[in-house]
Amino acid sequence: MSDYKKDSISLKGAVGLGTGVMISAGIFALLGQVAELAGSWFPLIFIGGAIVTAFSAYSYIKMSSEYPSAGGIGMFLVKAYGKGTITASAALLMAISMVINQSLVARTFGTYTLQIFDVDETSFLVPLLGVGLLTFAFLVNITGNRFIQSFTSIVSLLKIAGLAIFAIVGLWIAGFSIEGAGGGGGNSSVDQTLVSAIAAMALTILSFKGFTTITNSGSEITKPKKNIGRAIMISISISALIYVLLAWAVSSNLSLNEIIEAKDYALAEAAKPVLGDYGLWFTVAIAIIATISGIIASVFAVSRMLAMLTDMKLIPHKHFGMPGSIQKHTLVYTIVLAMLLTILFDLSRIASMGAILYLVMDIIIHWGVFKHLREKVGANPAIVLSALLFDMLVLGAFIWIKISTDPLIVVLSIIFMILIFAGERLFLRKMDDSK
Repeated sequence: MSDYKKDSISLKGAVGLGTGVMISAGIFALLGQVAELAGSWFPLIFIGGAIVTAFSAYSYIKMSSEYPSAGGIGMFLVKAYGKGTITASAALLMAISMVINQSLVARTFGTYTLQIFDVDETSFLVPLLGVGLLTFAFLVNITGNRFIQSFTSIVSLLKIAGLAIFAIVGLWIAGFSIEGAGGGGGNSSVDQTLVSAIAAMALTILSFKGFTTITNSGSEITKPKKNIGRAIMISISISALIYVLLAWAVSSNLSLNEIIEAKDYALAEAAKPVLGDYGLWFTVAIAIIATISGIIASVFAVSRMLAMLTDMKLIPHKHFGMPGSIQKHTLVYTIVLAMLLTILFDLSRIASMGAILYLVMDIIIHWGVFKHLREKVGANPAIVLSALLFDMLVLGAFIWIKISTDPLIVVLSIIFMILIFAGERLFLRKMDDSK
């Protein structure tokens, strides 16, 4: 069985887990990609992403209040759709999107660390450092809940303070100008229309999705019916404020072309005109702290979610001779898959696939709440439907843009989802036949 510990995570610890995942790769790795799609709308897109995320979080808060569980989203899907293919497949989409985010964080760690040594981000050292970070995250996660929440809470506070200082100093040097990034207009390979601006929200939503880490800790949080919702909204609010301030600071000190050119390390590049080499070192230090806490919190949440799905016999499980609980086994699977993705994919494609899988899963969650559970959990149908429509709009725009710029990642995402649904269908049918 899985080793869940009721009341082992405080409200502060839950907020630390949420912000730990959110304020990591999102702001460090995605700034350039968001600017490339948003154009003159950058950094306002982060506000749009926060609004869409707030609507989305409503369904999760309502579900968490009624069904607090260490399985989080997996349990929500069971309540909405029963123990079937949709539940198992959607839960796996969520889990895998979180693993994809871990590889995004790991590569971000490598990219920013190498900025100190002026090493190109295409170096083999980027995935190597990423794998090293994932190994460290594994070692921390086997120590238990109390150490994890203490570690992530302290580190989250440090990085939030550090990023706030960077943003305020950057805005002060720029004279607190409200003008967006200019200088050349952007990347000619992308038509920066309203559609591409909406598509950019998919990446900002990906940077906010860390709030699901809190729901996946469910019954482990003290007073879950009260504190899960509070922790989610506090985490989203803190992250939104930091994101907007940083995006504003970056756009005040770099032209749009410079942000896009730097792309995977735009924040580090923006530090140079602000504080010179000291600014670069400071930013890299914060990036290292942020990515370490982010990956530890994400691994913590997804391993528990997979363990819950295994306990409910919704996904296959093999011990491979490993000792210990199922949760320890799923921790190993999570780390190994994240390592493979870190080695095989670049930041842009990792982020794109993560956004697509997450938004599909999110749509399934909202439809389940609206169709089957809105009365049971006391959800306002207008808010749930709004969240559903926002997700569909953003996902549609993102896929439309990616089909014209990187169709391979769209094809791979679709094939991957088909394989997940087909594989779960076969597994569950086999389980029924064996009864």
